[in-house]
Amino acid sequence: MLRKFSDLCSIPDFKTEDSMGKNVIQIKNVFKNYGDFTAVNDISFDVEESSCYGFLGPNGAGKTTLMNIIYGRARRDLKKKSVVDIFGYDPQHNELEIKYLAGVVPQENNLDEELNVMENLVIYSKFYNIPAAKSAKTLEPLLDFMELGDKKKVRIRELSGGMKRRLIIARALIHKPRLLILDEPTTGLDPQVRHTIWEKLRQLKNDGTTILLTTHYMEEAFQICDKILIMDKGKKILEGEPRDLLNTRIESYVLEMTDKNCRQGTDSISGLIDEKNVRKDEAGGITFLYSNSFEHLKKISECLMPGGFYLRQTTLEDLFLRITGRHLNEKQ
Repeated sequence: MLRKFSDLCSIPDFKTEDSMGKNVIQIKNVFKNYGDFTAVNDISFDVEESSCYGFLGPNGAGKTTLMNIIYGRARRDLKKKSVVDIFGYDPQHNELEIKYLAGVVPQENNLDEELNVMENLVIYSKFYNIPAAKSAKTLEPLLDFMELGDKKKVRIRELSGGMKRRLIIARALIHKPRLLILDEPTTGLDPQVRHTIWEKLRQLKNDGTTILLTTHYMEEAFQICDKILIMDKGKKILEGEPRDLLNTRIESYVLEMTDKNCRQGTDSISGLIDEKNVRKDEAGGITFLYSNSFEHLKKISECLMPGGFYLRQTTLEDLFLRITGRHLNEKQ
């Protein structure tokens, strides 16, 4: 018998104290091919409940395809050892169940421009069988949570880009999902809005929501992700906790030499660049010297002309570029 989406409103809440910290998402040996093109190539990972798991990778890495497989929008290739378990459901067979327990924030803003803020939420709430009499009590706290309480009668076309993104997140939370899927949620937003969204995501995670996130902002991944998976060309390249990866997979400090006159002085410091202690990289006219010794890099910088160099700690972006390369691919 054909099931209706609204019929799933009676799915029980499986969240218990015993389930805290346990893996609620299990992905094993997942492949997705489109003809001769392999979009996802033997990916495996687990996600704990009430955590944020981030996907990083250049355009074309397979991040969005993998998210679509998890959500049931794309079908993985059927292989004997392939497993996709989302809170006990397989999207290959239980697409509606997963859609009911998950909230999705897509890359694009797909709000109804002709309606106001509250009308957009009210229409969406009907998919979840929320009675009209209860919708105001359900929706107004969501708007307040996303700092949009004073905008409920404003038409979508009058909102800023940041307000639209916060409204889409509020819409994804209407049915109190156990899983929140965000596909590049803060792209193009100013720093204030981005930090506001990060804080809301931290609150959701603390309240028990499990979050899957794709992002191109390395600082975003570092700030809110408990674990990250770096992908490239459909393959899993690296996985772990952001701070642990920084501590174990890349040097602690980097000296950037960006000014032409400064870089001309590299001949005078060549004797100070010990290959055992310093790793050299170059891209886009910039020279990077990586080392675990801050004092060693500082000594090198003292031989350079002022104003054309930058000595700093390495970041997740440095690690990302080391793993995936600095050159553009055909999809960038």
